Amino acid sequence: MGVGHGSARVKLHGAAPGAADSARARGAFGQSGAGMATSAAGPVAIIGSGLIGQSWAMLFASGGFKVKLYDIEQQKITNSLENIRKEMKLLEQSGSLKGALSAHQQLSLISGCRDIQEAVEGAMHIQVNPPYYVPLVELVPHPKTAPATVDRTHALMQKIGQAPIRVLKEIEGFALNRLQYAIISEAWRLVQEGVVSPGDLDLVMSHGLGLRYAFLGPLETMHLNAEGMLSYCDRYGEGMKNVLRTFGPMPEFSGATAERVHQAMCAKVPADPEHLAARRQWRDECLRRLIKLKHQVPPQ
Repeated sequence: MGVGHGSARVKLHGAAPGAADSARARGAFGQSGAGMATSAAGPVAIIGSGLIGQSWAMLFASGGFKVKLYDIEQQKITNSLENIRKEMKLLEQSGSLKGALSAHQQLSLISGCRDIQEAVEGAMHIQVNPPYYVPLVELVPHPKTAPATVDRTHALMQKIGQAPIRVLKEIEGFALNRLQYAIISEAWRLVQEGVVSPGDLDLVMSHGLGLRYAFLGPLETMHLNAEGMLSYCDRYGEGMKNVLRTFGPMPEFSGATAERVHQAMCAKVPADPEHLAARRQWRDECLRRLIKLKHQVPPQ
C-alpha cells in the first residue's frame, strides 16, 4: 500500500463538555483525508475507502476495534477490502503486522458499509493522513474543544499504537511540516549555491542526521551533546546564530535548481510509475523494519 509519510494531523473542533464534539485533519501537504468516527464503546467508522481510509481501518483493527469502512460505491468498498486483505497478509508474512491479533482475526473485524447514517450516528468525526508506517499524530484542538475530547482522542491514538502529540495552538503547517520545510529549504539552498550535490545532500540526512533523529529529537540531542541544555546553549549558542545568519531567502523551488534536482533524482529513481512504485515499496519495507527495531529497543 503506497502511502505518504507525513504525520497524521487531527484537528479537533469541540464545544462545551457534553456537547457533540467533532474533529477533522488536513493531510501532510494540505490534502484532505478520510474520515473516521467512533463512540466511546462502539465500532469505528472510516469515511472513505481510499488508501487513507484503508490505512486507518488496518490500524484500528490491529487494536481490536470493529471497523465499518464507508463509501458510496460497493465496488470501491469491495476493492478496498481486498487491498486490506493483501496488505495484511504481506505484513504478517514479513513479521510487520501490528497488534496481537492475526491477519485473519483483524480482517474479521473490518466490514463495508454504504449507509452513512449507520456509520457516523452519535460518533466523533476525524479526517487524517495515512498513519500505518509513521505513527505520529498531531492533535490540534480548537479553543472551544472540551479537554476531555483531546484526552479521549490522545488515549485512543495510543491504544492503537500511534504516537500522539498535542499542538497547543494552531499554526500554519503545524509541527512536523514546519520542521520538514525548514530542512527542505536549507537543503535546496545548499544545492542551489553549489555547496553539495543533490545526491550528497540526501546522504547527509540518510547517513547522518536521520540515524540519530529516528530515536532522539533535536532538543534531546542538544541536551546530550553537552552537560545539559543550558550548557549546550552557553557553549554553542553564538556559533549557531553565526551560521543561521548566513541562511539565504526562501527558495522558489523552480527553475534551474528544480531541473538539476529532478535530473539527479531521476538518475537514481526514474520518474515512471514502475520505478517509483518499486522504490516506494522499498521505502515502506525500510520503515517497517525500523519500526520493528524501535519496538525492540527498551524505552528509557
